[in-house]
Amino acid sequence: MKRVYLFEEGNKEMINILGGKGGNLAEMKKIGLPIPEGIIISTDACREYYKDGQTISEKLKNEVLEQIDKLEKITGKEFEGDRPLLVSVRSGAPVSMPGMMDTILNLGMNDKTVEKMMGIFHNEEFVYDLYFRFIQMFAEIVMGVEKEKFFKLKEELGKEVDRKELIARAKELYGEETGKEFPECAKEQLFMAVDAIFNSWENERAKVYRRINRIDDEMGTAVVVQEMVFGNLNEKSGTGVAFTRNPSNGDKEIFGEYLLKAQGEDIVAGIRTPEPIERLKEQLPEVYSEFSKIAKILEEHNKDMQDIEFTIEDGKLFLLQTRNGKRSPYAAVKIAVEMVREGLLSKEEAIMKVDPAVLPQLLHGNFEESAIKKATLLGKGLAGSAGVAIGRVVFASERVHTKEMTILVREETSPEDIKGISLAQGIVTVKGGATSHGAVVARGMGKCCVTGCGAIKIDDIRREMHINGYTVKEGEFISISGYTGEIYLGKVPLTKPQFDENLKEFVAWCKEIKRLGIRMNADTVGDASLGKGFGAEGIGLCRTEHMFFQKDKIWTIRGMILSHNPEEVRLALEKLHDMQKEDFYNIFKVVGNDVVIVRLLDPPLHEFLPKEQKDKEKMCEILNVSYEEIERRIRNLKDENPMLGHRGCRLAVTRPELYNIQARAIIEASIQCKREGIDVKPEIMIPLIIGAKELQFIKKNLIKEIERVFEGERMRVDYKLGTMMETPRACLLADEIATDVDFFSFGTNDLTQTTMGLSRDDSVKFMPEYYENGILKVEPFATIDERGVGKLVKLAVELGRKGNKDIEMGVCGEHGGDPKSIEFFDRVGLDYVSCSPFRVLVAIVAAAQSHILHKN
Repeated sequence: MKRVYLFEEGNKEMINILGGKGGNLAEMKKIGLPIPEGIIISTDACREYYKDGQTISEKLKNEVLEQIDKLEKITGKEFEGDRPLLVSVRSGAPVSMPGMMDTILNLGMNDKTVEKMMGIFHNEEFVYDLYFRFIQMFAEIVMGVEKEKFFKLKEELGKEVDRKELIARAKELYGEETGKEFPECAKEQLFMAVDAIFNSWENERAKVYRRINRIDDEMGTAVVVQEMVFGNLNEKSGTGVAFTRNPSNGDKEIFGEYLLKAQGEDIVAGIRTPEPIERLKEQLPEVYSEFSKIAKILEEHNKDMQDIEFTIEDGKLFLLQTRNGKRSPYAAVKIAVEMVREGLLSKEEAIMKVDPAVLPQLLHGNFEESAIKKATLLGKGLAGSAGVAIGRVVFASERVHTKEMTILVREETSPEDIKGISLAQGIVTVKGGATSHGAVVARGMGKCCVTGCGAIKIDDIRREMHINGYTVKEGEFISISGYTGEIYLGKVPLTKPQFDENLKEFVAWCKEIKRLGIRMNADTVGDASLGKGFGAEGIGLCRTEHMFFQKDKIWTIRGMILSHNPEEVRLALEKLHDMQKEDFYNIFKVVGNDVVIVRLLDPPLHEFLPKEQKDKEKMCEILNVSYEEIERRIRNLKDENPMLGHRGCRLAVTRPELYNIQARAIIEASIQCKREGIDVKPEIMIPLIIGAKELQFIKKNLIKEIERVFEGERMRVDYKLGTMMETPRACLLADEIATDVDFFSFGTNDLTQTTMGLSRDDSVKFMPEYYENGILKVEPFATIDERGVGKLVKLAVELGRKGNKDIEMGVCGEHGGDPKSIEFFDRVGLDYVSCSPFRVLVAIVAAAQSHILHKN
């Protein structure tokens, strides 16, 4: 197996083997661009290194030395020779991970090399600067010595110190910190550096970056060993980074920075302030002109905006790296659309250039980058719902009102917090994960939410919270990011939402190309209007229980649940029926001729019951019973394990009147719309089914109620009956269940819980250890677990179509808005996905990308 390659032996199609940096350097060599020569140690070698217990094998060493020998012949230089070969040693994973791993410059410097280089360059300051930089970087990257110690040493010795003395003292410091002598042999330096770069694949920041960006831990990194060119040689030398288009706004202009008489880390470390690249026109006009031409060549060759690192040595331009540049969501869409107009990309190619996960930022805005750098970070939780929010801290829902911008901060939210959530600009919870109640509701409302910030301690008596040494009182401003989970003190300035003509055109292309239907989860007229505006094709999940918390409806359902008086129960049911009929009618009118799937009551009844003393006292007045009696009734209704308790379709078995009044309200609202010329397509969904007999029992009652409505109204409407597939047993018996329904909708939140035996709220306490130890690679409630939960979905799809060839199948869990999960649902043949209104754009783009990937 070949492990080490010269640049001329590779190309960009070999990125999985050569890494992004290596593959792109090989490609630039292939098309004749000016790059310093080098070799690439492959990702295969990295994986072998870890397999061998983090040891560089003798075979690999020999292969590296063979290729170094060829490199010496190509460059006319050699390690420790009369014309010394100095190299940079840099990491280069197949997927860009900027700043996550390590780099060493000027490798090959030693006392012998210094003498030879003095004879070539006749510049003592330059040569000794290279040597000191190398010792400092080698000590930091290879041996773990803090670089500040070398900066401090240089400062203590002062500018007038003899340069030989500076190097001698730097080596002494190296020895004191490591207990070893500084290695003089260039080849020994090289293998120590390669070992350090391979090791950096597993450093903490790289692992966290991979986890956040869902990058495979197994791919490993390549190592690029490249001939040094010197940007710090003289005033006609320099280094810089530039983009072929503006990465912030997408404008077609060269955008970047550079420094004269500098090496790459001078820009990265922020020691000196770089110049905007336009100034290079004045200082080195020929270099700027050449760079502009090369930038155009690279963009057209790679069919994407490029991020280019370059060095100028004594007026000669060299390219050190090119890669597809990271850009803002706004720029991503603009660049994709404009490249299609320019004839550089097809629509399909343009669609594949945009990361759908970042599109919500265009609808929510974000914090200004410059302001973030100055802001005080209080702490960090989980990114519960996309967006950013600024507001005064409030610790109780009843104190949230529309007169002030507020952030509701709670230990955890419950259905009783719906009003507060709806009025607040954002939500923060101490407990809970990304699919906890607060996060799910916030996403449905398009609200920013940060969950699981365990560092917060709320003092309800003093109305203040303590977080990482800070105290924030109720009424003080904080700023929160639902993209990162970060919480800042005070007001952080925002960028504006950017839904422009480019985005509209881009989304239109995606809708032309995709196969999957994209529906929305919507429980209110506002949600339905919002989702429809973003392009949703109907409602895939309307949760009836959320309607009960609007406009004080909660007291009606509480009365129905807690009353022991049959007449009171009957009156409460009738009132609920009237309320729901009005809600459904209003939603149907907004959606028009598209499908609306209404899920019948799902949560356990005790979730609706009062928890606060004042609410229990109010219930006493309504039912005219004692406080002790109310407490007793509430206790009797409590489930020990509510997620697996008396909820969903089990309510229809024990209290069929609940589902009957909901079905009646849905059909009556549909008939009312039909009389007004609206062709409503209602679909009634039964949650938490575990088998055909249970379904048949409930279906029989519902059909009897619906037929009674048709008879009374003297009008019929077409409707469908379906079920949620959210238990393993239902998936295993999907062929039996399918014969009795018109559609399946996979509720992947509960299906993940019941399949994996994980509570989506409680698992947040121990999941970090699962990721750190490689037991799980992704958050199973954010991206579907294909090997387990996904296998059940795939089986249920196959069995369901055997039982009913005309059955429609979709998904309405949180995974319906996750790009990677959408790709899986498209692959297994679902007909649609449903997600919160603010994820509709994400789903449309992800569905188009999936279809492009798999259409052949």
